[in-house]
Amino acid sequence: MRAKQFAVFGLGRFGISVATTLAEAGYEVMVVDKSEDKVQDISAFVTHAVQADATDMDTLRSLGIRNFDVAVVSIGKDIQSSIMITLLLKEIGIPYVVVKASTEIHQRVLQKLGADRIILPEHEMGKRIAANLISGNIIDYIQLSPDYSIMEISILPEWSNSTIRDLNVRAKYGINIIAVEHDGSINVSPEPDYVLLKDDILVVVGNNTALQALEEKRHEK
Repeated sequence: MRAKQFAVFGLGRFGISVATTLAEAGYEVMVVDKSEDKVQDISAFVTHAVQADATDMDTLRSLGIRNFDVAVVSIGKDIQSSIMITLLLKEIGIPYVVVKASTEIHQRVLQKLGADRIILPEHEMGKRIAANLISGNIIDYIQLSPDYSIMEISILPEWSNSTIRDLNVRAKYGINIIAVEHDGSINVSPEPDYVLLKDDILVVVGNNTALQALEEKRHEK
């Protein structure tokens, strides 16, 4: 089965964070922004980086956007461009369009355009903090698409003092470890010989079904 392909429009802090996280997880990521400097700065970290005005249908088609599974529109301040790009992406037929909204009015317009997920950053942060308080296991959670998510999780007790290679979580649990937090420091793309300790926090990416199964296994303990 073909791996998911992601397109990110707009290279503010939110767009850069989404694009680099997806790329570090091994996914094909194309970023598009009007700023040549921003495009150059991120080009080494993603699959494709393009300087272009994405509010033009011909431009989007020339980028091959129809082949992408998920598009993230992270243009918060330029509401007109955000709305236009969202409209064009839905017309082209992108299966899942995530859009960052800057106001509730912006959000309502995006809903009418058919955006599949709309993110109001402050509202989302509030929901995530509440979820963190309710659950002692899922520390943080980001939904990338209807099928894939990124989670921060505490390790299972039996994982302590084992290497990432020995655990073989990709084969056993269907997830990939993209970072480890230990004593406040974060190790991005840890080596296979990294030894996990009981207080380590993992940043993992995987299919939502696999992540749910991992949580159920945790609750069995």
